[in-house]
Amino acid sequence: MTARDERGLLGEGLTRSIIGAFYDVYGDLGVGSREYREVLALEWELVAKGHRVDREVAIIVYYRGKPLARQILDMILDETVVIEIKTAEHLRPDATSQLFSYLCATNLELGLLLHYGREPKFYRVICQNHLKRHRGAIAGTD
Repeated sequence: MTARDERGLLGEGLTRSIIGAFYDVYGDLGVGSREYREVLALEWELVAKGHRVDREVAIIVYYRGKPLARQILDMILDETVVIEIKTAEHLRPDATSQLFSYLCATNLELGLLLHYGREPKFYRVICQNHLKRHRGAIAGTD
């Protein structure tokens, strides 16, 4: 479970670090870069800040307790925060829903959607474990 700060904000220190790295990358690469380059640059920035970054992490989605499908997450930071990256000029309306579904399929509660569009934008998404009907797992773990 992700730690809360003194105000009760879930993962504030981690999200602040991620968002800072996101703006650093956006400032250097700007708009129009390929997602792959944004991901690599963000990974470099986060590792330089002392974070553990796992990229392209496979999760198993379950249906009624049975494995249904695999999903690939862009990043997981410090085994705590799911990071989803988008580089399209306009963000699709269902982008935060996609991240929410990823969180629902894992034992992780906090996600950040980072949009490298015309203007840099980020969205915080939370799915608390006690509200989940079925807890999935990251592939290869319990």
